[in-house]
Amino acid sequence: MKNTSNLKGIGFLLLAMLIGSLQAVAVKWIGGNYSVLELVTVRSLVALPITFLFFRLEGKKGLPTTSQPKLQVVRGIFLFLSYTTYMMGLAALPLADIEAIRFSGPMMITILSVFMLSEKVELRRWLALIVGFAGILLIVRPGSTNFNAGSLFVLISVLFYALTVILTRKMKATDSSATMAYFSSWVYLIAAFITSPLAAAVGEVPNAHPSIVFLFHAWSMPTALDLFIMSGLGLVWAGWMYFMTRAYSTAQASVIAPFEYASLPISIMWGFALWHEIPAGMTIAGAVLTLLSGLYILVQEQKQKREPNQIVVDNAALENEA
Repeated sequence: MKNTSNLKGIGFLLLAMLIGSLQAVAVKWIGGNYSVLELVTVRSLVALPITFLFFRLEGKKGLPTTSQPKLQVVRGIFLFLSYTTYMMGLAALPLADIEAIRFSGPMMITILSVFMLSEKVELRRWLALIVGFAGILLIVRPGSTNFNAGSLFVLISVLFYALTVILTRKMKATDSSATMAYFSSWVYLIAAFITSPLAAAVGEVPNAHPSIVFLFHAWSMPTALDLFIMSGLGLVWAGWMYFMTRAYSTAQASVIAPFEYASLPISIMWGFALWHEIPAGMTIAGAVLTLLSGLYILVQEQKQKREPNQIVVDNAALENEA
């Protein structure tokens, strides 16, 4: 019976990975014609009522409330920065490179847990972190002619993602996933409305990096098809959240968590099919090192998850908002 549940969970997780990949495809497809802040705004407007629906499906009445409003705001800002810089990276990098860099998530969460939560990390895990860091260097290749500044935006995205995971763990005891998603969507909208005039004031920067161009691109009226795609980002998020939650509620986290790394072959598939992108050998090598580091950290965290003051590195802990 447990094996059947695990197989179902793996299926739900792989479906979530496939649905989630559509977000990157959509942004990369239309991103050159619009501002990243415009896409974030439309996506958040669609996502907001969906978060309220999830809140009602939890059996709650009225509007979501929180006992930790300041943390909700900080968490929402972290998510906004993570999501925005991730989209900026999409403007400049192949999909496979982006997913390979995002493999550094468990590594960053572990490092932050040491400094923010005073978690003790044994030597073996530090060695795993070093291996993972070496993998990231192979992918990013700083100082080489192949270096792309878009990699830095993806790394910044992963950093803010990791910070969000830490905050999520602190808030999980008092606020439900739907409540956190609801307040985060509001912060997304407010942040986008505040930063958009600032970006407009700067204006488009000539000969700038594609990621910067994406940020300062002037807002424009989308075509009917593009508006449908922008709105679909909110629906994709909802589908991703639903199937990810089903996966982790159906099966053991320790069994299915490694399958989140299926995001890389899925991204390679989309990149090759739509843009004829072929990942470089160094990218694959770096991804393998980072993947091995992340898997080792996942295994160690699962062994220690019942100990006090430990953080389980589980992407579902983010409640799948980003």
